[in-house]
Amino acid sequence: MNKLSAKAHYSDNAAADLISEDLVKHFNEKTLIVCIGTDKCIGDSLGPLIGTFLVKNNFPYPVIGTLENPVHAINIDSTVKEIKEKYPGYHVIAVDACIGYEECVGDIQIKIGPVSPGKGVGKSLPQVGDISIYGIVDSIDNADIFSIKNIRLNFIMNMAEVISKSLINAANKTVNEAAVTAVN
Repeated sequence: MNKLSAKAHYSDNAAADLISEDLVKHFNEKTLIVCIGTDKCIGDSLGPLIGTFLVKNNFPYPVIGTLENPVHAINIDSTVKEIKEKYPGYHVIAVDACIGYEECVGDIQIKIGPVSPGKGVGKSLPQVGDISIYGIVDSIDNADIFSIKNIRLNFIMNMAEVISKSLINAANKTVNEAAVTAVN
């Protein structure tokens, strides 16, 4: 089981700052963001939305997984292989939607260890990442409904914005600190 590093509810006004503060310690010059999910299911579109937001905001680190080119169950094997070939030695931060306990819906959790995509809906897919960012989008009690688009797009968009802002803030702080260090 992955160790919890930080968590915040997406609706908390300080959520982006709280998550960003934790993420800073997980960035280095060789960081890769992998956003997992599909735009074919609202609940599972969290990752690709975040990837798209990052790319559109000129994120300073490489990003794999956007609405245009999602990382999902069908291509995850080839994506993991591509990461090993194109990004050897990179520190991978994986982002995915997940299901959890009812009281945790809306939480954003940072965990030490990989994402296990599809686990909540009974799929066995390769694990991805050194650090995991999970957005809990539905209750485990509704797991069968999870794939039937029972989740509101507004909720997913708001959570994606908070996670994206957290990643952008952490990345910018890391890049700025590296620039100051290089000057000194």
